[in-house]
Amino acid sequence: MNITQEATPVPALPVVLTLAQRELVRFFRQRNRVIGALVQPIMFWALFSLGLRGNDLGFEFFFPGTIAMILLFTAIFATISIIEDRREGFLQSVLVAPAPRWAMVFGKIVGGAAIALLQALMFLALGCVTLGLPGSPLDIVMSVFLMAVLAIALTGLGFFLAWRMESTQGFHAIMSVFLFPMWLLSGALFPDDPESWITLISRFNPLTYGVAGLRHYLHFGDESMVNVLPSLPVCWAVSLAFATLMVVLSWRIAATRTTGDLL
Repeated sequence: MNITQEATPVPALPVVLTLAQRELVRFFRQRNRVIGALVQPIMFWALFSLGLRGNDLGFEFFFPGTIAMILLFTAIFATISIIEDRREGFLQSVLVAPAPRWAMVFGKIVGGAAIALLQALMFLALGCVTLGLPGSPLDIVMSVFLMAVLAIALTGLGFFLAWRMESTQGFHAIMSVFLFPMWLLSGALFPDDPESWITLISRFNPLTYGVAGLRHYLHFGDESMVNVLPSLPVCWAVSLAFATLMVVLSWRIAATRTTGDLL
């Protein structure tokens, strides 16, 4: 009698949705994490806006950069769950299940991106209430689509970096070195100046084009600050290419089977 039986393949869509839902449930059950995610960007927004008011940079200028900060930090730190899942044995269970690995990748990325986008939308609503509409209704809708693209790109980046990590401490160390420069050199804090070396370096940072795209849509009636920014088609092209590249790299690194998968 043949005792070996092939496992029945599991449809990919339920796997994607279940893993994404698990990320959301895990986030909302951690009350301290929810409070910190809401308070931190408001605190940074107020401090930078009030501290640099003397340079004619106010709440309106830092608003798109703060949204980029929310997307960056929330999306990437959501992927810490990959390391925790591996240590708790959950990831190993998913990897040996008869489900395609790309479904696991998409589930984690969709879940992390959804958390980041939800926080960014709450901050966008706060800006509309306190400062008024930052743009036309169409601009606001387009900015939400751009936020979604950035959230997917940054969660994919976090997945790619976290996959080979063995400890959350190491992940935090790498992220501290990597994330802050990425955000500082994205145009979130400094106005675009063609003669500045910071602006020159920022052109090699894909997040720069996300921040510039958000400034195009969320300008609060002051379109003078977007005149020197990359054009909207360029912002969209770079952001979409960034998101596609990060998802593909995440899928590729997760598809490579190593002995570390089951440790």
